[in-house]
Amino acid sequence: MAEKNIAPSTARSSAVMAAGTLVSRVLGLVRTALLAIAIGNTGLVTDIFSSANVLPNFIYLMVAGGVFNAVLVPQIIRASKRPDRGSEYVSRILTLCLLVLGCIAALATLAAPLILPLVTALNPAQLPLATTFAYWLFPQIFFYGAYAVIGQILNANGRFGAYMWAPVVNNIVAIAGLLIFITFIGREETSSFSPETWTSQATILLAGSTTLGIVLQAVVLLIPLRRLRLGLRPSFGLRGVGLRQTGKVAKWTILTMLIGNGAYLVYTKVATIASSARPEYQAMGQEIAGHLNLETASMLYIIPHSVITLSLATVLFNTMSHAYAEKDYDGVRATLSQGLRAIGVATVFCSAVLIVLAGPISIWFSGGSNVSATLQAQVLVLLACTAPFLSATFLMNRAFYANEDAKTPLIMQVILSAFGVALALAAASLPADKIIFALAVAYSLGNIAAVVVSHIFLTRRLGNYGAARVFDVHVRLVVAALGAAAVGSAALRMMGGYAVDGFAWQSLGAATVVMLVCGVLMAGTYYLMLRWLKVTELDAFLKPVLAKIRRTA
Repeated sequence: MAEKNIAPSTARSSAVMAAGTLVSRVLGLVRTALLAIAIGNTGLVTDIFSSANVLPNFIYLMVAGGVFNAVLVPQIIRASKRPDRGSEYVSRILTLCLLVLGCIAALATLAAPLILPLVTALNPAQLPLATTFAYWLFPQIFFYGAYAVIGQILNANGRFGAYMWAPVVNNIVAIAGLLIFITFIGREETSSFSPETWTSQATILLAGSTTLGIVLQAVVLLIPLRRLRLGLRPSFGLRGVGLRQTGKVAKWTILTMLIGNGAYLVYTKVATIASSARPEYQAMGQEIAGHLNLETASMLYIIPHSVITLSLATVLFNTMSHAYAEKDYDGVRATLSQGLRAIGVATVFCSAVLIVLAGPISIWFSGGSNVSATLQAQVLVLLACTAPFLSATFLMNRAFYANEDAKTPLIMQVILSAFGVALALAAASLPADKIIFALAVAYSLGNIAAVVVSHIFLTRRLGNYGAARVFDVHVRLVVAALGAAAVGSAALRMMGGYAVDGFAWQSLGAATVVMLVCGVLMAGTYYLMLRWLKVTELDAFLKPVLAKIRRTA
């Protein structure tokens, strides 16, 4: 199979997207740290807000997300070759999507009192506040969808940057809202918020600023959309522009998302069993991990995926779509193989960093409680060990969607969801203080299973896509990461990272110093190990960065 280098334009586009995602994720970390200060990491209001806050994005993904994220790009690319540059097609698709999203958001908001008891295990004392939060948060469904569909239109036209930079606006608004909340309402450490003491002003500031951020995230994309000069306008006719093919692919994608998010719904329901039991454990003087701990750990371990994999995979998805359109199957295989090897360089190292430095990292999201930080770190370690598998699965699935094959991912999702639901139900049978840890293990086992299943189906569809070489490179990446982890662990021990009264646990400043020192040592060790092991894929990341530095100099 011929080897192809990632084109300079691809590297540049990926770099722009990665930069936007990185800034957004850093701000997201600040936002999460402030949220822990505001309402705590293991507080009584914490999981109520977390449970309500994840549902808008969950509902959007369940009913429409797969169509927007995987189906529209190939269709828009094909439409862009028409004399009108796809103006009529995009106008009708955009109009239809916004109408559907508006109806879904309105219905979900009105049905919030019925939805919450179905999808969570919150007790009757917690549900009223969760419902109040939902009324403020569920309108986000419309704006999540608007952001996604406009972003995919931009991506299909080669404008990748804005889609990844727009969440920066969202996080800035949310951070401002949390700062105002802490200033005028208070913080968990001194206020000990509970559903009984929570006020409407607190709801407006917390939930209102969260929704406002999502609104602006979608609105700012209208600026680059207008610059495309496609002449878009409301168009309600659905005949004559090729929507039938979109519908054929979309029906499989919708089923895939329903099944996949249905499994996630089971996980959420099981996680809130621990949240519901938290007051009982706190009455006995014991803190337990809850739903927010699982969500925070998920947010942390997915950062390498979001910054590296999504940025590169979005561009490679377009490359594979073009290759399929030209029946260049060798090009598809080469793109997939190189993409899997390139993203592994970053994700394997980041996985090692998250595992070694889970404690100091979690201090930032504990609201000042070392007990909460310890619980958070344990959940993070269980998830972080399979972060590379998550990224690999994502790119492997793009190879199917690039060929407008949404049926195969559906079959794979059925298999993986059955496996995941079985694990989640097993976790539900455990004591409440063990549930979140068991769910984290279930997530990790699911990530590993997803790569195995994806490989089997890809081999049947594409033949030899270079899996042996991908495996060989990842073995060397793991060896390098283990060397880096050994150095990082030794440094962490010297700085008190494994003692309850050690320097690393004294303050946020101490934790930051430890992360910087250990992180630099691990990065240097990893780089030297990769050079020694002759991992040439490292250059896929270094060349664009070094070229940018030289141009700046």
